[in-house]
Amino acid sequence: MESCRILNIIISTQDHEDVGEDHGGLTLIGQFSLGLFYYIKRGIKCMCRELTQWEKAVEFHGHECPGLAIGYKACEAAIKKLGIRFSADEEIVCVTENDACGVDTVQVITGCTFGKGNLLYKGTGKMAFSFFNCSNGQSLRMIVKPLNEEMDRRQRQEYLLNSPAEELFNFSKPSFELPEKARLFTTVICENCGEGAPEHKVRINDGKKVCLDCFMDYSRGW
Repeated sequence: MESCRILNIIISTQDHEDVGEDHGGLTLIGQFSLGLFYYIKRGIKCMCRELTQWEKAVEFHGHECPGLAIGYKACEAAIKKLGIRFSADEEIVCVTENDACGVDTVQVITGCTFGKGNLLYKGTGKMAFSFFNCSNGQSLRMIVKPLNEEMDRRQRQEYLLNSPAEELFNFSKPSFELPEKARLFTTVICENCGEGAPEHKVRINDGKKVCLDCFMDYSRGW
């Protein structure tokens, strides 16, 4: 970007100045301004450098951790083995069997999100991800192999990030078919609370159309 190029020229010019000289003669405002300049300068350097995929995932998630690294390596394997790219719509679908940290990496790197309908949750609790390439019908499921419990948090993260995918995951074909594409549904107004809900989430209670919040379920065991 042109703005980054200009800022980098300013920064490189300032970098040649003697930043270690005695600034004792500066006023308090002057010292504050100088400190603020170098703080902003460091930030500009970061902004003008494109973040790596890992850095983007950490930024989105809020912190780095082994769970995030698992999702990162799963995406890396899916990209390599299925030849997928960032999914602008529903070209790629991911079925995650957990709701752990790694799911955030999947959203950032592959573009599979709950909002687009191409990130689906299958709650087995397993650290497993299945990727479907809808353009050619290819699919791949991967599940994390047991990890060495003697490693601490930092060691586990470094091990995950620096190990080949084949060492981390068992790969197979998903045992389930992909559900239909996301659909739009007619909104029905609940006759109890007055709130709208999609028609496939509406139930009948005492002859009234009600939402799931207002629905009083009846069950005697099965």
